[in-house]
Amino acid sequence: MTNQISNTFVNQVKTLIQSAQTNAVRAINKERVLLYWNIGKHIVEEEQDGKERAEYGTFLIKTLAKELKKDFGKGFSERQLETCRQFYKHFPIPHTLRAELNWSQYKLLIRIEDKDKQTYYIEETCKNNWSARQLERQINSQLYERLLLSNDKEKVLAVAKGEAVPENPKEIIKDPMVLEFLGLKQQANYYEKDLEQALISNVQSFLLELGNGFSFVARQKQLQIEDDNYFVDLVFYNRLLRCFVIIELKTHKATHQDLGQLQMYVNYYDRTEKQPDENPSIGILLCADKNDTMVKYALPENNQTILASKYQLYLPSEAELQNTLKTS
Repeated sequence: MTNQISNTFVNQVKTLIQSAQTNAVRAINKERVLLYWNIGKHIVEEEQDGKERAEYGTFLIKTLAKELKKDFGKGFSERQLETCRQFYKHFPIPHTLRAELNWSQYKLLIRIEDKDKQTYYIEETCKNNWSARQLERQINSQLYERLLLSNDKEKVLAVAKGEAVPENPKEIIKDPMVLEFLGLKQQANYYEKDLEQALISNVQSFLLELGNGFSFVARQKQLQIEDDNYFVDLVFYNRLLRCFVIIELKTHKATHQDLGQLQMYVNYYDRTEKQPDENPSIGILLCADKNDTMVKYALPENNQTILASKYQLYLPSEAELQNTLKTS
């Protein structure tokens, strides 16, 4: 009889513990969300009973916070109780609460007044298992508004809910792409290799920005065409569009030569890498600036595979996005 135990046995027990821990966290999160929802419900109903007094709502929350602090400490402040109140008002029907969402995520979602926008972020968070930090980043980067620049609202929501699949690259490729996570200074003098290295070093964040269905394939992929060697900056695959996605980085304003180079790379992948059951490859020219009219005339009229997207190294303001939406 041996005193050793198998790794399989140990791993099985570890899996049991990890699963139990995960389930415990989920159960706690669920109860926490329901607790705050019920507190909000009681506050709103009590407010309605005292509706003849305009200042009653403020008095109610202030008094309740003072009483709860005696028994439960600082966890039920006036601010927290007001958040519970807003939570209930945004989600008055309990069965609409999503088990996948925790309280930190709901606190971000109730700040969104537009119901379609709120629905979009709920669906995307649940589908992609975003953390609260990732959700906050997507909201701050105006993801919803950027997708609306090239899509209609119904299509964006249908894709988010899983009621439709993307049929065109423009339905998931963003313009502009926001790369604030790279930490590069807007006015800094850097080379394309610096931008590429920064993206690779932050590939998880870059995949989040690229969106649904992307997986990393290669960087500086060598293409040998007769006696000449070419190097593709970044190669990804998108399982929703079922095709390779070639990304060329340019730290200058896009030129027609850049588009021609990218077209050659896309043609190469279509003719040597693409499987018969896959869709045509897509090329994205990720550039510091672009002339949309030049891009339009440099590409075929029925172009569906070559896109130019401007990148920016800071989070866009709401005013910037609203102005872009109005002029697009």
